[in-house]
Amino acid sequence: MAQQYHRPLLTFYMAEVPARVNVGQDFRTLPDRSDPSNALLETLLRDVKARQALVREALEDDDDVTPVQLVGAEVSTRNAGRLSDALIDAIGFDREAYRARSSAEEAFSYLRALVEARGVFVLLAGDCGHWSTAIDVSVFRGFAIADALAPFVVVNDQDAKSAWSFTLLHELAHLLLGESGVSGGPPQGAVEQLCNDTAAATLISISEIRDLPLEGGVADLRHINALADRAKVSRAMIAYQLYRAGRITLVVWEGLRDAFQAEWLAKKDRDKERNRTTDGGPSWYIVRRHRLGAALLAVARQGMADGSLTPTRAAKMLGVNPMNVYPLLAETRRVAA
Repeated sequence: MAQQYHRPLLTFYMAEVPARVNVGQDFRTLPDRSDPSNALLETLLRDVKARQALVREALEDDDDVTPVQLVGAEVSTRNAGRLSDALIDAIGFDREAYRARSSAEEAFSYLRALVEARGVFVLLAGDCGHWSTAIDVSVFRGFAIADALAPFVVVNDQDAKSAWSFTLLHELAHLLLGESGVSGGPPQGAVEQLCNDTAAATLISISEIRDLPLEGGVADLRHINALADRAKVSRAMIAYQLYRAGRITLVVWEGLRDAFQAEWLAKKDRDKERNRTTDGGPSWYIVRRHRLGAALLAVARQGMADGSLTPTRAAKMLGVNPMNVYPLLAETRRVAA
């Protein structure tokens, strides 16, 4: 039981059942809430919530820190266009600058930097510390903690990199609405649909969806692929917007979604197999820094520098072993050419 639910053995000898972690609403519309992966998600939620609490404590000790203005700024807005405009203004998003990046991952880094500059912590997390505990995107895609002082957004990095930006914007919409919660599955609820439409309106214009040539057959796939590449978004997102605009049927959308998912999984398996036979690659510290984000690393560095954080507490904040704290926080410097 301790292994299955990722709890200390002592938990099962307590007089009362431990309270479940509260990260807001469960916006997911999943067919099977008893899926074992949900136990992994509970573990991840507990971990991130504990780390968020440590960040909040560190910020409370800083006299210069002020509440993040975008959290709850659009609590009464229920129009995706207006919410998208508010989101763009809040972070200074430039669609052309986003699309000018060389890849979907680079475009995400641009977007992430804008969001973190406004005081939101953006983490990439899709497992409980080891690849064997990976949480499928069918269980969750992201979640948001709408805390005014230390707002967190977590993006499931088990998803395709081309989908990360959409998820980040979706969760940022939740923060603007002042709502914490977990997202995943088809967006059937009103709030989930609003956040989906807001993220889509931020990344893609209505005219691009309306004017995309659709002739039937293979040609349609080429047009969808071209727009997805140009806009630095997933093909499934383009197909879904075509369905929302009434340009394709539900059956066609579901077929495209399943086909894109199958292609991505096959590519993921090929990449994994190739990586097994390839030496090198980024170090553990580079990967970990990327997953944690610059904002969280900066708080930990400042706390270690001024003595308000011990290595043990910094390790808990960062989700690493205390022995890894100093090399993880070491500033990386480029060698001059």
